[in-house]
Order: sequence, then structure tokens, then C-alpha cells
Amino acid sequence: MAAPVPSDMPVKRTPLFDLHMSLGALMVPFAGYEMPVQYTAGVLKEHLHTREKAGLFDVSHMGQAYLIADDLDHATVAAGLEALVPADILNLKHGQQRYTQFTSEDGGILDDLMVSRPENSDGDGVLNLVVNAGCKDADYAHMADGLPPEITLHQRAHHALLALQGPMAAAVLSEHAPDAAKMAFMTSRLLKITGITCGVSRSGYTGEDGYEISVHQDDVVALATKLLADPRVAAIGLGARDSLRLEAGLCLYGHDIDTTTSPIEADLAWSIQKRRRDGSGFPGHARIKTELANGPKRRRVGILPEGRAPAREGTEILDASGAKIGAITSGGFGPSVNGPIAMGYVTTAHATVGTRVQLMVRGKPLPAAVVKMPFTPHRYSR
Repeated sequence: MAAPVPSDMPVKRTPLFDLHMSLGALMVPFAGYEMPVQYTAGVLKEHLHTREKAGLFDVSHMGQAYLIADDLDHATVAAGLEALVPADILNLKHGQQRYTQFTSEDGGILDDLMVSRPENSDGDGVLNLVVNAGCKDADYAHMADGLPPEITLHQRAHHALLALQGPMAAAVLSEHAPDAAKMAFMTSRLLKITGITCGVSRSGYTGEDGYEISVHQDDVVALATKLLADPRVAAIGLGARDSLRLEAGLCLYGHDIDTTTSPIEADLAWSIQKRRRDGSGFPGHARIKTELANGPKRRRVGILPEGRAPAREGTEILDASGAKIGAITSGGFGPSVNGPIAMGYVTTAHATVGTRVQLMVRGKPLPAAVVKMPFTPHRYSR
């Protein structure tokens, strides 16, 4: 899953590089950074530990930024961002976080991102953003070009990002910051953790309960070390992060969603609130509105292969007669499922749960079925 890096491009390191090395991490190039793909326990054990206890992920390669309006009015900054995304940002409540996408003029997805509004009125006119590592430079340029002059983009280049995920995450974090346990899913607030001021959201990318913690790079080693001292917490690499999000049926940009897929095809219609569905004002609205009304020509679905052979990205999906109807976009072994799982796009006529399909694996058609996602139930704190 490591993203290729051009040979003439220097590979960056997060502030936790030395800590990763001390923990025995296997480092790989990913989105322009040296990142831990696994530690000494290995991907399988790291995955299961996160499902059973709590895993700590370094996601400092992600892009953190904020938008601020000159008049410090929420309506101004919300309108500016709504010109680039299909989500309802205007009605975002204090301390609320929302998932959305940057869309292109033809309705494709340029990137997906998280947007949060500060928890109190002192932060009005500000929106906090987290974008994908591999897209962040393009995203920043896209916003700089598309936002009105009264809104300024500031990059938080000196902030690191940790993700604490798993059923014991709340118990672990609340020992250092008792208010963490009171937070609802998809909310954010400032908390002091071991005396360090952090921006915390109750969200994540594993399907488990958990938090994402934004902290200044000068403090992240001390914070990560303190959290890892808890026997319930283990360091987790990108390998398990990928298998966890696949079991949870979550999209990976550049694989399951990209400039050729619309939010409706990707089964992300839930991320477009009613107020934005009925109107326009964002790129690609004509296609998205049409697909909401009439349905898309293809849909992202879960695929469960029979047997033990995994179906990797790019595997052709065939119907019962052998005609190609789509392709796998993410696939591999699901440790919690104890078998191969995949997701991909098929024509809408073949997207019904229970539809029998064939997967061309190593030149042989293997039986599989369209199934409901997620493969492992979400356990978010509601």
C-alpha cells in the first residue's frame, strides 16, 4: 500500500521517526514520508490488538490547516468552503466535525477531508481541516485558488497528528483528560492531555471508537511515549491501518475514490446533507443531483470471495456469464473476519446484496458475492 515517491523527491519524516525506529518499525515510503508499515508484532497482531484494546497511530503526514474569515463570521467562512465541497458547513454546530469531499466540475472527487468548527463562539469565523497526505499540496492550492479574498488559509505545518483507536481508547485517554469520555462521535474540542494542550476529535479510520489528537510537533514525542506506557496501548503501523479501514468499509483516496468517482457512486450520499442536495453552488452539483435522483451507473460494494485467495486492487469482477462488470479497488485479508474481503465498483444492475459474481485471480475465475458493508460492525461512540 506504500505510495511511490519520485526518485528526485526527498522523503520527509514525521517528528516521531526516532520513536518508530526505537520500537523496531519497518519503515516504507508513503505519500512522500517515511512511515511505519508495521512493528515487531506484525500486521496481524497489531490489527487484532486495535480491535481488542487500543492502538496508537502516527498520522502526522496528514495535512492540517485552518480557514479564517476576515470578519470572524461563521457564515462567511462556511460559504467560502461550501463553494468547494457538497457538505452543509453553514449548519455545522460548535464543536462538530463533518466528513466531506472536494469535488471537481464533473462531479469527481479531488480528495476527502474532515472539517470541524471550534467548540465555542470565540473561534467563530474559523474552520479546522484535515486532508490526505498525498493530496495536501494540491488541496491547499485548490483552496487558495477557489476561496474568496476575505478568507485566509493557514497551514499547521508544525503540528503532528496521533490517532488512538480501539474499544479501550476512551478509558485510556480519559485517565489523562477526563472530559474525553464525555465527547460524542464526530465532535472536537481542546483538551489538556498530560498537561499538553491538544485539539481532539472523537473520530478515526478503523471503525472503532477512538480519537484523533492534533499536537505541536515539539510535544508529540512526550505525548506518544506517555500513551504507549499504558499496557492497553500498542504502536500500530500502516499495514494494520489499511486492513482495519477495509474491514470497516471505509474509502482510501486514490483507490476507492478518485477523480473518476462521484460521491454517489462511492456510496457517500450520506455525507451530503439535504440543504445541499436541493441546491447547487459546489463543483459537480449537476451530476451529483442527477445521480441522487436517478441513481448512478455503478456503485461501490463489498465483495466476499469464497475460499482463502485474496482479490487485490485491479482484479476484474465478472458476472455469471463471464462479462466484465467492474473491478476491485481494495482487497486483502481481514484478520477479524479471518478471510479475504474486498470492495470495488460494479454496474448498478449487479450491486444488490447477494448477487453472485466471479473474480479473475491469477487468470482463474473464483466465486464471490456482493455483500453488505462494513465487514466488521462499526463501534463508534454515539
